[in-house]
Amino acid sequence: MSFIATIRTSLLLGAALIGIHSTAQAVDSFSLEAAAGENRTQLLRAAAQWNWDKSWFDSNGTHLSGYWDLSLAMWQENRYKNIEGKTERFADIGFTPVFRFERSNKKGPYAEAGIGVHLFSELYDNDGHRLATAFQFGDHIGAGYVFSNGLDLGLKLQHFSNGGIKKPNGGVNFAVLRVAYPF
Repeated sequence: MSFIATIRTSLLLGAALIGIHSTAQAVDSFSLEAAAGENRTQLLRAAAQWNWDKSWFDSNGTHLSGYWDLSLAMWQENRYKNIEGKTERFADIGFTPVFRFERSNKKGPYAEAGIGVHLFSELYDNDGHRLATAFQFGDHIGAGYVFSNGLDLGLKLQHFSNGGIKKPNGGVNFAVLRVAYPF
């Protein structure tokens, strides 16, 4: 994907997320994420979240809850097809249900985990690792802190894999820094 196409896709992502917020009052927050992968890959992701407004296992001021996460990411492979210095970019749209263990007032520390589906615009082929399908599962575990003003800072470990649907299925792992803010 060319640099111009990457910019165009990013602008469309922003417009789509703004449109979602203005047309569906159910959107509760917006997040931006930056990630570095083990295979010389980076990604930038923007997402909208809808809280489930459910709480399970209420005890001692904590509970289990969750949210839906709709995201669009731009990946950059920095060793495309295992060629040093050759870069490639592609987009990823994802949808993930996320469970979060948090305080009842939704402030302070939390832990979360989710597994969702992702559709890539191109096949991943970087630094000797390939994924054979554009359809991928993305799972993550993470922890973070929600400040009194609602700012949510988190760190998560994320894994992408096609679940063995087709070979090769080397998987891709990321360390992700997440910043979210409620509407």
